[in-house]
Amino acid sequence: MLAIGIAGTELAAHEHHWLQHDAVAGVVLFARNFISRQQVSELSAAIRAAVPRPLLICVDQEGGRVQRFGDGYATLPPLQVFGDLYATDPAGALELAREHAWLMASQVRASGVDLSFAPVVDLGRGNKAIGSRAFHADPQVVAAFTRAYVRGMHEADMAATLKHFPGHGTVAEDTHLDSAVDPRPLAVLQAEDLVPFAAGIQAGADAVMMAHVVYPAVAPEPAGCSPRWIHLLRQDMGFRGVVFSDDISMAAAHAAGGVAQRVTRHLDAGCDVVLACQPEVVEDALRAVQDRSLNTAALIGLIGRGPRAWEGLLADTRYDTALARLPSSKGTA
Repeated sequence: MLAIGIAGTELAAHEHHWLQHDAVAGVVLFARNFISRQQVSELSAAIRAAVPRPLLICVDQEGGRVQRFGDGYATLPPLQVFGDLYATDPAGALELAREHAWLMASQVRASGVDLSFAPVVDLGRGNKAIGSRAFHADPQVVAAFTRAYVRGMHEADMAATLKHFPGHGTVAEDTHLDSAVDPRPLAVLQAEDLVPFAAGIQAGADAVMMAHVVYPAVAPEPAGCSPRWIHLLRQDMGFRGVVFSDDISMAAAHAAGGVAQRVTRHLDAGCDVVLACQPEVVEDALRAVQDRSLNTAALIGLIGRGPRAWEGLLADTRYDTALARLPSSKGTA
């Protein structure tokens, strides 16, 4: 029901207490939680040891400028690199994207972390927050990359999360800092931004993360708070996996009200898990769900796939091959 953020590189006493709450489904890690490969593995183990039930441990390890784990991990290129290569070598670009997915997911799993929120399947059309995180501007090209990336993540036994539904790439505003409104009608969104999501769902993507963008021609509230959008995702597009909100600490989420209102509106709309990534909002988020019935069954498929030991990963011939093949990547292991 909630995935929370913690403050530092070790689990504090009050954070250990937060994890005891039945509504806490997991923890989202950030650069503030990272010192080294060994330290983040120890932190993951401490989180798991804090409670007897399974917890989902997540991170954003996309590559490019969104890579929370640094020293000891491959420096992964942003997804746009593959979109640029597609113009001259489509098959090669798709294969490299698949290798990027496998390498990223394999390293994250070897750290004891279940899930990297990837891939970004927004269209690369100038959004300030997305930028080089997007594969390409063309919906059909992004759809092809989405299929390849989901396949690569699944080959590493990691669930794939499509983001940010129904598409964050065309509006200019960064929802970390501002509200964002996309006025286009549903028919245009279906012909453009929703195409990669449909491809990812068909490829077996396990989760979707909602956008904080408002699409007033479809619904009056941000997509993550919108029963209309989540109904469209589940009923019209046939998605059966986990629906995550985006981080409710972001500026655009404030349109839904205070912390308790943000949590309540996302859950009432149909989100399975609300991300409360900043520690300062966690107490209010926990109070907001105190009397709600719990449904954690949806997360079982994302948890417990089992971490792969670093020793086994380093001995895998595919590991060295992926490091050598990926443009602008380098292995420090």
